[in-house]
Parts: sequence; C-alpha cells; structure tokens
Amino acid sequence: MARKQTDETDDDFTERIVDIDVSSEMQSSFLEYAYSVIYARALPDARDGLKPVQRRILFSMDEMNLRPDRGHVKCARVVGQVMGLYHPHGDTAIYDALVRLAQDWTMRLPLIDGHGNFGSPDAGPAAMRYTECRMDHPALAMTDELDQDTVDFKPNYDGKESEPVVLPAAFPNLLVNGTTGIAVGMATNIPPHNLIEVVQALRHLLKHPNATLETLMKFVPGPDLPTGGRITGLGGIADAYATGKGSFKIRATARIEKVTPRRQGIVVTELPYNSGTEKIIEQIKNLVTSKKLTGIADVKDLADLTSGTRLVIEIKNGFNPEAVLEQLYRLTKLEDSFSINSVALVEGQPRTMTLHDMLTVYLEHRLQVTLRRTTFNRNKAVDRLHLVEGLLIAILDIDDVIAIIRGSDDAASAKAKLIEAFELTDTQATYILDMQLRRLTKFSRIELESERDELMERIAALNEIIDNDDKLRAVVNDELADIAKRFGTPRRTVLLESSGQPAPAKNAAPLEIADAPCWLLLSASGLIARIDTETPLPERTSRAKHDLLRSVIRGTARGDFGVITSAGRLIRMNAVDLPTVPLTANAPNLSGGSRVGDLITLERGEQVLCLTTLDPDSPGLALGTAQGVVKRVRPEILNKDSWEVIGLAPKDTLVGAVELTDEDVDLVFITTDAQLLHYSASVVRPQGRAGGGVAGIKLGAKASVLFFGAAVVDSGEVVTIATGDDALPGTGQPTIKVTPLSEYPAKGRATAGVRCQRFLKGEDRLQLAWAGRGPAVAASSTGTPVELPERDPRRDASGTPIQKAIAAVESA
Repeated sequence: MARKQTDETDDDFTERIVDIDVSSEMQSSFLEYAYSVIYARALPDARDGLKPVQRRILFSMDEMNLRPDRGHVKCARVVGQVMGLYHPHGDTAIYDALVRLAQDWTMRLPLIDGHGNFGSPDAGPAAMRYTECRMDHPALAMTDELDQDTVDFKPNYDGKESEPVVLPAAFPNLLVNGTTGIAVGMATNIPPHNLIEVVQALRHLLKHPNATLETLMKFVPGPDLPTGGRITGLGGIADAYATGKGSFKIRATARIEKVTPRRQGIVVTELPYNSGTEKIIEQIKNLVTSKKLTGIADVKDLADLTSGTRLVIEIKNGFNPEAVLEQLYRLTKLEDSFSINSVALVEGQPRTMTLHDMLTVYLEHRLQVTLRRTTFNRNKAVDRLHLVEGLLIAILDIDDVIAIIRGSDDAASAKAKLIEAFELTDTQATYILDMQLRRLTKFSRIELESERDELMERIAALNEIIDNDDKLRAVVNDELADIAKRFGTPRRTVLLESSGQPAPAKNAAPLEIADAPCWLLLSASGLIARIDTETPLPERTSRAKHDLLRSVIRGTARGDFGVITSAGRLIRMNAVDLPTVPLTANAPNLSGGSRVGDLITLERGEQVLCLTTLDPDSPGLALGTAQGVVKRVRPEILNKDSWEVIGLAPKDTLVGAVELTDEDVDLVFITTDAQLLHYSASVVRPQGRAGGGVAGIKLGAKASVLFFGAAVVDSGEVVTIATGDDALPGTGQPTIKVTPLSEYPAKGRATAGVRCQRFLKGEDRLQLAWAGRGPAVAASSTGTPVELPERDPRRDASGTPIQKAIAAVESA
C-alpha cells in the first residue's frame, strides 16, 4: 500500500510517497477505533455506572443549574451545550442518551425530569426542539460534591474546558439503573435493581468485606425491573452474580377476569422489561391470522395515566383462558428472556464483574470520594482557622495595628511591618489589611472566638474521619442509609423459584373446554351462570347471604339450553357462553354471574322465568299465564335463535314456567285475591308449540294469577304475603304466612280453588306468593337472608307482621 504525503516548504511543495504494510495499517486503525468505542462511548464506568455521554449530560445540566427547583429548558439547549463543550459527536446520539435517562420504564431511578413526549416502549420521543428537561433529585445525588475536590477532572476534547473523569455518585447507579451497550468485540447488559436492596448489601459489605455471594444474595435476590413483571427461575441470576454472565426469564403479570358479560379475558397489567403493548398486539394479531394461536376474540389496549398498563385479551367462548395464556407466554413477548453480561470499565480496563465486584468497586469509590471531601473540608477549615487567629491578634492590639497602617507609606510596607510586629503570616497580614472597619467591634471579637472554637472542633472531627478507617466507613454507611430512605421504593418485580418452563403435555390444561356435565343456574334477581361439576348442589341455609335460585337444570358445558320469558318465547343459549361460578359450602354463589339481559335481547318489560334443557324425552314444560291459562308443551328443537312456545291472548303474559321432571307433581296457581288451586299435571294434555293452552283456574273479579309453579304435595310449602292497595311494595307492614301445601285440598282444573290467607283490616291483595318444595327460604333485594315464621297449619288463617321487606322466596 502506498500513502501519499506532502511536505510544505517556503518555495514549493514536495510530494513524498511512503510504502506501508496493509495489515499493519488496518490493525492499528481498527485498534484505535475499537479503543475509542470501548472507552469513550459504549461501556460505563463501574464507579458511577455512566457512559461518557451520560456523564457529560449530567455535568452540563449541573453547570447550567437546571436543578429540580428550577424551570424546564428545551432539550435542544442541553444537547447543544453538551455537544459544543464536551461531546463532539452527533446530536441525535446525545439526545437519545438524554431521553433514556428520563424514561421511567427504562430507568429504575430516572435521573432527568422530562416534560413532553419522551416516547414509549413502542415509539420514540418527540424532537428535541419540542421536549424540555431538568435534573431530577437523584441526579443531584450523582453530581453533588463536585466542587469539593471529590473526583479528578480532565481537559475536554479541545483543551479549553475541564470535565470530571467520574461523578461522585452517592448511590450505586450501575446496579440500580442498569446499562446496555455494544462495543467492538464486547457488550454489556446489566438489569436494574432495587435501591434499598443494593444499599443493604453495600452496608453489609462495609462491615464484612469478605461476604460470600450467598450472603449478598440475601440482600439482592435478583433484578427489580421498572416495569414490574415476574422473573421465573433464579438459577440464571445466581450464575450472573457469580460469574458476570447469566440469563433469566420474565413474564408479564396477568390475571383472568370477566371482561364482558359473555366472555372471560386475560388482563395484563405489567409487561416484561423493554416490551411494549403495540408490539405485543401486533404479534398476537399475526399469530391469530396465521392460525398459530387460537381462542382469542379481540385484543384491546386500555392503558391510561390513571390505571397504567392494561392490555385486555378477550377469549372466545369454549376456550380455557389459562391454556390460552400459556400459549401467549410461549409465542409472544409476554414472556421474554434477559441475558446478563456485566461488563464495565475498572481502572480504565473493560472487565466482566460479579455482584461482589460491582459492589466492592462502588464502595471503594465512595470511600475515596468521602475521604477526599473530608480532606477538602478539613483543609478549608484549617485555612479559615488560620485567618481567624490572625484577626483575633489584630483585634487584641487594634490600636497598634491602626498606627502601623497609618504610618506606612504603602500597603507592602504596612504588610511587612505587621508581619514583623505580630509574627503574622503573609496570608494573615493580607487579610487584616483587607478587613473592613466594622469588624473591629467588641461583638466581632466574641464571634471570632466562637468561630475559632467551632473550627477547632470541626477540624478534630474531620481529622478523626481521615485517620480512622472505621469512622470513614461509618460516614459512608450513614450516607447510604439516607440515600435509601430518600429515593428507595418497594420492589416491583416478583421473583419466582420455578424455572418457568412449560408444563409437560400430559399435565397441561386443555385449550378448549370439554363438553363435561355442569349445572345451569338462574337466580331470583336475574343472574345466570354455570357450575362445572356433577356434584349435587347443597341445600341453601337461611344464613347464607347470596341470591336465591329460581331455576336449576343439568346440562353440558358446550350444549344448548333454553330460557322461557314472560312473552311466551323460548330463547336458545349455549352453556359455554355463561360465566362459571364457584360452588360454596352453603350454595352456589352467583355474584360472579351475568345478567340475562346482557346475554340475550329482551323486549321492554319482558322477564326470564325459567331455564329448560331442550330435552325432547322430558315430560316438557308447564306454563301459566296471568289470565289463568295453563299449557303443557314438549320442547321442539328449531333451527332458530328464539320461537314462541304458547300463543298468548292480547294483554296476557306468562307469570310462571317450570320444567317438569315427571308427571307426578301438582301444578299450583295462586291469585292476587288469595285463592290457591292445585291439581295433578297429568290432567293437562300436552299441546303443540302453537297451541294457546286451556283454562287453568277460574279468576274472581279484578283478580289475576300472581304465581304459577309445580310442587309435590307431601313436601310442598306455600308462602304468601298480604298487603293493601294504599301500601307501596316494600313499605307499610305486610303480613306473611307459611303453610304446608298438603293443607290445601286438590280441586279440578278451571275451578276457583280455596282461600290461602285471610286478609286483615286494610289488606286486600297478595303482594307475593310462592309454592314449591320445602323448606322455603327468603331474601331481601340485597341478598340478605330474611327469617320466615313458623309453619301455620291453618290454611285460611291470617298472616303475621314482618319487619323486613322480602324480595324473593325460593326452595332451599
């Protein structure tokens, strides 16, 4: 290779060509480039945990006095200051470094207080001309004491300014905020940690310099990421702390919730470090489109400033949310890995560091900073004491001092005479000559003597710290404790011992919900739910505080069933659409159920009366209307979402519907004028779907059917509540009566029945009536149980007053 060189002389230019070896030139040039990248750009100093550009940003902001109590300034102004004085590289690189120091999802303890759009895990920040910044409080702890000779300074790139080689760093920034960087032939990647935990380890190491890794990990069990999440498996973390290299897996924090009345979903509230919702949503959509991921209906990002991260993944009915979540962990960034590579500069050399190394290097730095600061303050106090002692000499002989000064020809001769007369030093004499006359009062002498005593005490205390290593360590220990108290926050990342590996296939949860037997439940307040069990439902106790069950049928998790409404419609539903609820000791708890009206479309005033299995082999349904019509019908499976099961007369509605288990039950009518009629279901001939039914009970004038149901006479029970027209429902003092159904004689169909409660004065109608399998239980509108009175064997007796309104009565 030939290199052209030009030598300039006074008369002409002489060209000279030098032959050099290509490999030598490439080697030397590459080494220079590698050196520049490693030492001046990519790797942090182990002492303050900062790369050169980050250190220069904080130093420049400190020089510009951009403290937390001052206003924000444009980021472009800071970038220009850094680039012009200390960091002669691209403004984009400087601004990117500044932005990172302000991002609370990147830094565990942000050093810059940003104002404006500083980006997100998915998007970059606004341009530097739009954003503003100032130092945050932790940044002051990094730069404080720079003016106390705590660290060395070096010339900047052009030799016109000076900059610190390292910052004093009152907290271990390398571990607390972590770092990442790619140099030539090496890289660094250190995760953030919890400040309180790291300080505890440092304080222990101050007293026990030879502490083992096992002991240190009791204080620092693992990283604490700013975005939270769950770290699964601690083996890789222990390897990284022992050797400087290791890895761990982090999972998003997610829970299964009911996100709509019909569907469950996965709600993600914390994401893995350096993962954003937009990227994860894009991943999920691509996987669903390519059919590598099934069971997901929709994905929504509902994050806001109040609730923080909230990614809602809606699950299709029929799929197991836990199994879908495992798929998401396996296929998306909801589970990610982090490779630790603890490389930093130690005494100017790149070095792979263990946890003990990083803590020790920082401690040595803080001890040195504290020692230099103490020495600086001691020397400053000694210098001041020297001046104070000179002033005291001058004040004691003030008349002689004044005479010498007045008798001197110039300041130089006056200083020489003072030095000779009072044995002063040159510094003391100069200070006396510069002293103002107002300092020559009697009070000033008292002040100076007090200051002298304080300075002597302070110098003694500072000398003790300088001369005694235990005292020095105690000062560092106290300062670290104060830093942890000021800036420490609770741990955000949960550490789990498990490895986080997927469970074996034979133990994995099935993706789709099996078509297993279940119970389908309808409550008195209109809640509907499913219990995935074949276990018979327990009897509800009177003390159980939850909703009463109006209708209970058997079904399968993926099977169809029907609901009967007061408009005479049968609406088909699928059991897999229903939310599942737990089976408690007392009875099914439907508080997690959905309102029927949220799952199906009901007309105005239309109510759901009961559930039906749609089993063509069952005895069918028994229906009763407000105008006294009764009908039995066998369910027909039609290829539509809803159809009529009874032809209602104008202005007539269904008041009751029940699925018969067999024909050996009695149908029961109770009317508003307290008439009760029951007869065997077998006397009602089944009709087709379009039939209008037959006469069921003969009604009195202005009376209507209040209740229709079915019961076995020997085990049946009747509950009636009477009130007057002047009393609104739930007000006044209605009377209640509980009577065995067997006390009422059976009558023929379409007859008037017998009276079931004698009205007291002021009562003229029944407010509520129920008949069914005993024992009966009652509840208020809030689900609070209401005690029923003892059974009254008299079928035509009056009721007893009740103190608490009853909203529903059902069988236990």
